[in-house]
Amino acid sequence: MTAMTAVPSWAQTTGFPNRPIKIVPFGTAGGPIDTLARIYGDKLQQRWGQAIVVETKPGASGIIAADYVAKAPADGYTVMMTLPLTHVNNAILQAKLPYDPVKSFSPLSMLAVGGPMLVVRANAPFNTIKDLVDYARKKGSLSYGTWGNGSSAHLFGELLAQQSGTRLVHAAYKSEAAVHNDLFGELLDFAWANPSTARAQTQGGKMKVLGVAGTRRVSTMPQISTFSEQGFKGFDLDSWIGMYAPANLPVDLQNTWVTALREITAMPDVQAKLISFGFEPLGNTPQQFMEVFKADFPRVSELIKAAGV
Repeated sequence: MTAMTAVPSWAQTTGFPNRPIKIVPFGTAGGPIDTLARIYGDKLQQRWGQAIVVETKPGASGIIAADYVAKAPADGYTVMMTLPLTHVNNAILQAKLPYDPVKSFSPLSMLAVGGPMLVVRANAPFNTIKDLVDYARKKGSLSYGTWGNGSSAHLFGELLAQQSGTRLVHAAYKSEAAVHNDLFGELLDFAWANPSTARAQTQGGKMKVLGVAGTRRVSTMPQISTFSEQGFKGFDLDSWIGMYAPANLPVDLQNTWVTALREITAMPDVQAKLISFGFEPLGNTPQQFMEVFKADFPRVSELIKAAGV
């Protein structure tokens, strides 16, 4: 109640926000980031009394969405919720981007951290990553799908191929749902999934999980061991969900956004949703966000080199 009563008096002196705000999420409508963007949007709407519009701009491994936000006015009315792919992986992999991942954006907050899961059909003839590797050696090659070239899932897939000495053929899709449609249709041998999707499909009897990348097990699926625990090294790099505004956002607007995002992330129902999606709630400051961002660059560069991408 305190935040709700404090905002109008602040808004009267600054004028922000006095019209709808747009959140551009990574990925497609209905995807995990789109869903989380709508959850945060509802909380922001309650807090600020203005409509929050979630507008997806899928394609090109998130480059279209990131470029749109980078070129938006730095007035606090357009922000992006995204994964490392748009700001770390693409910057390393792409010879040229239409935006600069550092200079074109104002970091707001890293909302949560986590890692993708390697998944297969429920009737697949393997139950561990070693089983999958042994099967790939026997068959000659396996195919797998991810939600984008250069995504962490793609890099982890190529690293697995390098470490195991097997041929794993990558297919990039525009959405996680499209990947899993082809997995269930037996057009792919295995795939990657966000933990929330993996959990739902596992409970539905359509999928099983062989391992999780990142530094920790997922609290909603604690029985699933990490790649490191299964003897595969180099997979202990966490993914994250972060919020950015265009560059040169005025300090007062940045502070307003950061305060709102951190307080929303600390809400029990939002934390429960993030955990259900397989992420550990964080909600850090822009400075802390940039520290993780800078630390990720050499780690991702190493992963890309090791994966041979």
